Amino acid sequence: MNRFSHVLISVAIGAASLPAWADNFDLLSGSGTVSRSQLGYSYLTTSATDPGSLIDVSAYALPATAAHPTNFLQGTLALNNTATSGGFQEVVDTNNYTSAADATRKHLPPFAFQYIQTGSHIFPLQRGAIASTHPEWEYVLAPGRVWNETSDSGYSRVALPFALMQKNQNCVHNGVMSFLFKADGTISKLSYQISSETCSYFKVNMWGVLSASYTPQQITNAASLITAYQAEVAARMPVRPLSALATDYPSSGINVQKLRTPSTTVAAHVSTVGFISDGVHYRGGCTTRYGEYPYCDQLILPSYSTAKSAFGALALMRLEKKYPGTKSQAIKTLVSNCNITKWNGVTIEHASDMASGNYTSTSYEVDEGGTAMSNNFFLQTGHANRINFACTQWPAKVAPGSKWVYHTSDTYLAGTAMNAYLKSVEGSTKDIYTDIVAGELWSAINASPTAKYTRRTYDTTAQPLTGYGLVYLPDDVAKIASFAGINLGVAGGVQLLDTTLLNAALQKTPADPGLVATTDTRYNNGFWAYNVKSSLACASDKYVPFMSGFGGITIALMPNNTIYYMFNDNSQFLWVDAVKESAKIRAICT
Repeated sequence: MNRFSHVLISVAIGAASLPAWADNFDLLSGSGTVSRSQLGYSYLTTSATDPGSLIDVSAYALPATAAHPTNFLQGTLALNNTATSGGFQEVVDTNNYTSAADATRKHLPPFAFQYIQTGSHIFPLQRGAIASTHPEWEYVLAPGRVWNETSDSGYSRVALPFALMQKNQNCVHNGVMSFLFKADGTISKLSYQISSETCSYFKVNMWGVLSASYTPQQITNAASLITAYQAEVAARMPVRPLSALATDYPSSGINVQKLRTPSTTVAAHVSTVGFISDGVHYRGGCTTRYGEYPYCDQLILPSYSTAKSAFGALALMRLEKKYPGTKSQAIKTLVSNCNITKWNGVTIEHASDMASGNYTSTSYEVDEGGTAMSNNFFLQTGHANRINFACTQWPAKVAPGSKWVYHTSDTYLAGTAMNAYLKSVEGSTKDIYTDIVAGELWSAINASPTAKYTRRTYDTTAQPLTGYGLVYLPDDVAKIASFAGINLGVAGGVQLLDTTLLNAALQKTPADPGLVATTDTRYNNGFWAYNVKSSLACASDKYVPFMSGFGGITIALMPNNTIYYMFNDNSQFLWVDAVKESAKIRAICT
């Protein structure tokens, strides 16, 4: 029997029995005998007091000897006293968010969410960042695990990965929580810990022991939700440890360490790394300040500006495939705020290229990094102020399409224009992210429900930010990058992306290489490209396309059909060594 099969079972638990929806999905065959020094039964039920202490996160892991759970959970989990409880330790605070005084930023938001268990897995009904009354934080919930340990006195044990994402921003702080429960609603205290993040300017540890409640409920459509979750798990790309590259490609001489930690200064700041080759996802683990994160497959990763490629660029390629000529639609026609002279001749493709011809300075990120951009665009929560800034801030300097200047506001304009164009051809209820990116592209490649979320403005317009604001699981990164860089826009045997735009973005069209961005880099159709000629001693120029995100995020699409990604937050973009190692598997220069 496949361990991921969905087989309904009913077994006695005293006088009660498992509900009909309980099953042996991902059956655990261990004895349940676990040697545990942290988060034990007596600690979670009686002795623990808030905030507890920071511990190695291995205490939250599914033990190798775990037994299949005998209690099954379906209903609402709620936490008490989140606004006043918990420990907080500042590691990096570039913006001086906190001081010695207590503050809302030092505590969890309110928590009351529905979960469904299937076998030894448990998943939330809500994925992506969830709107909150908390002034700084929003939850991103992820699936977890359930199991039995013989020392837990008939309770089953749950571990739930989760993350906090800053409101209106893209920083992600990953954590995990754990508790004991019985099917009748009896629940222990809940312990949680956050000790890693992908956030260069705010690094913190947060932990605590909270009282909790579990309310059993029959959730509508539970069976179909379980089926969908099981399909999500089954559709994950095969995963092997990064170290397996050396054994899977024994004659290559690949140095795996060069992929995992290209610099000792960046090692402690790496959230995770991965390498994809021949349909296998080689993953390098997930580091925290207190041990290896035990649920690396559920690590929440922020897109930052990789969304300019994964969302903005791929959305345009999809629309151009469906509706040829989309790329040439005029910005001023589709965006009323831009119906002014300086937007004459500027198309959606120009905005995607960051080549509107409107800018203040050509020096690298002077416009992007200025206080005007920060205060009047990034910190704005509504669409009206953002779009007014994007249309009016930058003076006209050169002809559209002739000069690249980095503006996230241009990508926002492209997204706004694409959304308007989509509504004009498919109806006013359509949305560029929900219907095109998540609905048509991510569904075709079996991306997770987590990836189907995007940050939007907080007003009724709910405009997708386009240039940043996605969240991924590592499997999503592998699939999205493979879809664009290896499968060239084909999913399920169907060409979903316009090949002219995609080939140009991937540097496969010599006549359309894009515009010069910085030394040895180009930018074309929402993708960067770096010249590795000198690094690999190629006979001629060779550009590797890549997606790039704030703080040290890189997703490189190698021309030899391999992918390398690194999520770090030390503001170091160290991936040329990965190109060199990839070239040992298959040539890149040719």
